Amino acid sequence: MLFVADSAKEKIASLMSESKLSEEHFVRVSVTSGGCSGLSYNLDFDDTSQPDDQVFEDNGVKVVTDLKSFLYLCNTTLEFSGGLNGKGFSFNNPNASRTCGCGESFAV
Repeated sequence: MLFVADSAKEKIASLMSESKLSEEHFVRVSVTSGGCSGLSYNLDFDDTSQPDDQVFEDNGVKVVTDLKSFLYLCNTTLEFSGGLNGKGFSFNNPNASRTCGCGESFAV
């Protein structure tokens, strides 16, 4: 399961509205090689499902990830922090053994 915090839900709804995205769009989360800790998170809007996609809905937000990425993301919570010291979207990933200082990459 992938989880969506209230803060992320509000920001996602705002971004979808600003971009005039349809209800067919969803949040796609993936993991790729890279970053200072070895693996990086990718977050985008999409409207096309792939055969190996894992589909979740939490807090009214549809989140989709490919099977390979899901192995790294299981039980992760998508969060959003705004304000003067806010860093935007972040991932609270219980599978990560370490993360970099900016929070955009991790290792397992």
